[in-house]
Amino acid sequence: MVATDLDGTLLTSEGTVTARTRQALRAARAAGAEIVFVTARAPRGAREIAARAGVTGTAICSNGAVVYDVETDEITASSPLDPVAARKVAEALAQSLPGVGLAVETGRGVLAESAYTRRVESDLAFYREVESVFDHDQPIVKLLALSVAHTADEMYAAVSPAVGHLAEVTHSGVDGVLEISAAGVTKAGTLERLCQHRGVAAGDVVAFGDMPNDLSVLLYAGAGYAMANAHPMVLAAAEHRTLSNDEDGVAEVLERLFA
Repeated sequence: MVATDLDGTLLTSEGTVTARTRQALRAARAAGAEIVFVTARAPRGAREIAARAGVTGTAICSNGAVVYDVETDEITASSPLDPVAARKVAEALAQSLPGVGLAVETGRGVLAESAYTRRVESDLAFYREVESVFDHDQPIVKLLALSVAHTADEMYAAVSPAVGHLAEVTHSGVDGVLEISAAGVTKAGTLERLCQHRGVAAGDVVAFGDMPNDLSVLLYAGAGYAMANAHPMVLAAAEHRTLSNDEDGVAEVLERLFA
């Protein structure tokens, strides 16, 4: 199995999938490997990239909270935050980061409070402005926290001790944004369950990533590759490295493995 992150990893900095990368993915599939996207993106974003990359099958989305069938556009499994736990996390965020803005990824859209000012241009049709993210009966696939005064690393350091066992806190490199999932929900945990279902051993997984939310996957896989452009935490912990996302780093490894 080839498990790959998307932004900063499979995609170039312009958000494209190069012809070389598409060819390398085709070669891996022809050799019998399953390609699985393991991404912070919601299903709608993963499906768009899958079409460009020529990949079908299963994607692990929203940092492991959603398992998604790319071909049928169906969410086959979901592990949302418990609403009570989410409220407690929000209280901890407000205490640690005064003025923090909140949004919720539901799996099919985004509920955003006024203080959560970040917008992804290609995703604008899926945003809904709300007074409070907790006033709506929607699944909390991911709780998103925005602080315009802090980096994501600073936010993580401030919030993690306060959140404790209530949830999983990580980030994917977006400045000032934390991504919070249900306790125990990680990219690696969901990938492991998928591998067990497929009968694939961890040693037969090749993984690629660049940000802290990818680190659990890189450590789980038999061969986990940090991109040259990866976060310092990832570069320090991953056993293997490859070229940057703008140098076809994923393709470079797949070409060697599946030549």
